Amino acid sequence: MKFTDGYWLMRPGCTARHAAEVADHRAEEHRLTLYAPVKHVRGRGDTLNSPLLTVECWSPAKGVIGVRTTHHAGSVRRGPDFALPGASGGVGKVHRDGEVLELSSGELTLRVDTSKPWRLEFAAEGRVLTTVGERGTGFVTDAAGRHHMVGQHALAVGELVYGLGERFTPFIRNGQTVDIWQADGGTSSELAYKNIPFHLTNQGYGVFVNHPGKVSYEVGSEAVGQVQFSVEDQSLEYFIVYGPTPKEILTRYTALTGRPALPPAWALGLWLTTSFTTDYDEATVNRFVDGMAERGIPLSVFHFDCFWMREYKWSDFAWDADTFPDPEGMLARLKERGLRVCAWINPYIAQKSHLFDEGQREGYLVRRADGSVWQWDLWQPGMALVDFTNPAARDWFIGQLRVLLDQGVDCFKTDFGERIPTDVVWHDGSDPERMHNYYTHLYNQAVFDLLREERGEGEAMLFARSATAGGQQYPVHWGGDCESHANAMAESLRGGLSLGLSGFGFWSHDIGGFEGTPTPAVFKRWVQFGLLSSHSRLHGSKSYRVPWDYGEEAVAVTRAFTLLKHRLAPYLQRAAQQAHSTGIPVMRAMVLEFPDDPAAATLDRQYLLGDDLLVAPVFTEDGTVDYYVPAGTWTNILTGDQVTGPRWVREQHDFHTLPLLARPDAVIPFAADDQHPVSAWADAVELRVHAFADGAERSVVIPDPAGLGESARFRLRREGDRLHVTTDSRLPWSLRVGGPEGTLHANPADTTRIDLPYPA
Repeated sequence: MKFTDGYWLMRPGCTARHAAEVADHRAEEHRLTLYAPVKHVRGRGDTLNSPLLTVECWSPAKGVIGVRTTHHAGSVRRGPDFALPGASGGVGKVHRDGEVLELSSGELTLRVDTSKPWRLEFAAEGRVLTTVGERGTGFVTDAAGRHHMVGQHALAVGELVYGLGERFTPFIRNGQTVDIWQADGGTSSELAYKNIPFHLTNQGYGVFVNHPGKVSYEVGSEAVGQVQFSVEDQSLEYFIVYGPTPKEILTRYTALTGRPALPPAWALGLWLTTSFTTDYDEATVNRFVDGMAERGIPLSVFHFDCFWMREYKWSDFAWDADTFPDPEGMLARLKERGLRVCAWINPYIAQKSHLFDEGQREGYLVRRADGSVWQWDLWQPGMALVDFTNPAARDWFIGQLRVLLDQGVDCFKTDFGERIPTDVVWHDGSDPERMHNYYTHLYNQAVFDLLREERGEGEAMLFARSATAGGQQYPVHWGGDCESHANAMAESLRGGLSLGLSGFGFWSHDIGGFEGTPTPAVFKRWVQFGLLSSHSRLHGSKSYRVPWDYGEEAVAVTRAFTLLKHRLAPYLQRAAQQAHSTGIPVMRAMVLEFPDDPAAATLDRQYLLGDDLLVAPVFTEDGTVDYYVPAGTWTNILTGDQVTGPRWVREQHDFHTLPLLARPDAVIPFAADDQHPVSAWADAVELRVHAFADGAERSVVIPDPAGLGESARFRLRREGDRLHVTTDSRLPWSLRVGGPEGTLHANPADTTRIDLPYPA
């Protein structure tokens, strides 16, 4: 929110008060409390009739420092609050050197000179990261009498800001106004489904504003040299998270707020849906499934969208008996074909649903202050909202889902969760403003916990649209309602990369776009992009997304990239394990992998898939694509062509190729089985070695499909014209050097060491 009118003036009705100096302090072993008047105190009279801010500083985890500024401490704090599973006490250490106070945590230090005007300085390893200056700590009252706590952090020359959730506006946040406020706004506006009050910069730190309600950001937009954030409250709390690299920032941030669960490996395969408002029944489903099989396109998951339930009754969690008279039998028949099943749900109860009366009677639905059930007619006529702050309502809701799991459903698409009213009363007394964003967390958590309970650890996953901070613990998330053209594909990618820089490890999108019908060209390009994403789902609104509707070449492209993804499954599962254990996303913005390359800082039309594969989707009708390669020799794993960077490249690709480049010194494991996402990956695995430099060493892990373990490990080292390979695998394996048509060296079982000539 903007409060000023240029540099000198305030907007009409706005009054600002900022910390001016440190009047007093309390230094404890692990905690520092500063008392800051909002004017300079020259005498006793200056202590009267003027606010005194309390600024508490501590460390919840190594390399993280928290700051909480409070004006009036007596306000009622009703919650909800973000859970911080990685927070602990006694981490930081307070030091004093004369008038200078320091709080250190790992390499990160907060420094305050109590003899000088107000200034908080955050530094690490001899370098100042950011400062909080004369307007950086305080509060503003506006013309309506609302009280806003405000923080500002200085931006250095050339400092770029990323994150704040899945945002479809320009990738670099500088110059933007961002409101952290959940909205169902599609993918082509400033509104967002996944609003995360966390940003990071290319100066080696991130900032998490620990407030679940509305946080208003001015990112170099009101004060162009500052990131400003404000909340309508009496207190403002934030954490500075040190890196220094973007990966280390994300690792520390996700350690604090929660790491992603590991989705099951079967979810890596291709998902196909009924689409939204299309006509479908079991015959249609079978036609789709049969059509994929007849065309040699392996299918892993079939998704039933909204109309598996009867119209006007969403959600009653009952199959439309006219369209699906035998749901248990149908699901069993799909399971016999090796398919998993996903079903669409949302947390809204329509008045025509048989659950409405029960929910109203038992107090399971959100109410207004007068005791009536909150209702409106958007989405579903007379719909109400499940109150997840009521444990009995939570159990009632997941009880409906448990029936579906017993019928054969494997996972749920948890749609919606953004349109949450603020003129309501919650069962547990939560603040409606804070609950607006947080509701989705309770919703997704309830469904994910049920799946984990019923299906077991490592088998639970969602296909979720909305999220807030900490929601990364309940993957997978998809990008929401995009249109069906190339611009929408690009804006979706921007959103996904931004979400990855906000702590989320897994992300997907509607292949072909949701609204409208893609041209055959757009469909084929989106198929390439979608099958080189962490998770891959064909989905639309009013039109089907079966490949043959877009021509025979679309069938061929879908088949080829599905088979490719199956062969890359061990590589992708290893990236998934990394996301689970470190918080580093599977799909990585280039700045995440190449923070020291200035050219990578603004790239939002390409990404790293895992550690070693650069993907540059094609967004043009004629197949022209411009992309950047960092230093070294990169090899297209589809064509074998090599590009040496750093430089920009312009290429033209048909629908069967795109820039998909292996990093220098990369070793990519290819599974032998291209028909299934889950197979015995270590059995007959093919290691493809790319531009391996003299002296290079790599360790390649073949993960266990069932979880976090390893099936095999290979170690490769080049010495001159020789390549040395050792392994603990007792299964047959092979090694290929020089691209997809390079020399193949097949090794029988029990070959644990080989020594090969490396081609010049």
